[in-house]
Amino acid sequence: MTSGAYLSGLFALDGRVAVVTGGSSGIGRAVAGALARVGARVVVVARGEERLVETVEELRGAGCEAAWVSGDLGSRGGVRAVAEAAAGVFGEPDILVNCAGINLRPPLGELGEDVWDATMAVNLEAPFLLGQRFGPGMAERGYGRIIHVTSQQAHRAFVSSGAHGVSKGALESLARSQAEAWSRHGVTCNTLVPGFVMTPLNARLSSDPGRVAALAARTMVGRNGLAEDFAGAAVFLAGPASAYVTGQSVFVDGGFSVH
Repeated sequence: MTSGAYLSGLFALDGRVAVVTGGSSGIGRAVAGALARVGARVVVVARGEERLVETVEELRGAGCEAAWVSGDLGSRGGVRAVAEAAAGVFGEPDILVNCAGINLRPPLGELGEDVWDATMAVNLEAPFLLGQRFGPGMAERGYGRIIHVTSQQAHRAFVSSGAHGVSKGALESLARSQAEAWSRHGVTCNTLVPGFVMTPLNARLSSDPGRVAALAARTMVGRNGLAEDFAGAAVFLAGPASAYVTGQSVFVDGGFSVH
């Protein structure tokens, strides 16, 4: 067997369909691009059509199969509409990546029910509903990969964790529950845990050079993360090589969490 054939057996996603929420920017865009470039037909989900079109055109220009669905994951009706639209493009997905999220973090004493509800709806309930829609079908077909993108705040409180940290901690618990339910049927469920990554979601912190430098100093590699740092881990968790990895939180953080 050639090295190419061996690597293809571990990591290629030819014939697979992937749905990536939050896939038009930041980590989601990098993950969508990585999955598409190793053979998956990718449906990119987000709200803004301009970035969606730009993302999909870039992928198609690279010879990938990609499409986009615009929708709001902040309500149950919106999630269901997105799910049906996404499944209608290339067929039922084999891979679901939940990267869409909101990052509203007022001080806890000022955190109102509106912020709490909005955070839980997008960060936790949408991944739950999408899992309920797609997970059983994956199990019936005998192959599935569910990947959630969480946060350091799922494990430790800092920088006004608030509702955001709670939602991400619960999302990791959801991954374990999904793993318990479906892993025996060939569906693995895991989370990717970023460190501080220079993305639009972290624009508020990114505007403070001192804080950015301090966060970089907390890593072992000496820098903050970039969206493309998640490509390899996502390909691994989406493909055949990760068949015996489930219910896990995989830290992609430059050593931030163990410093």
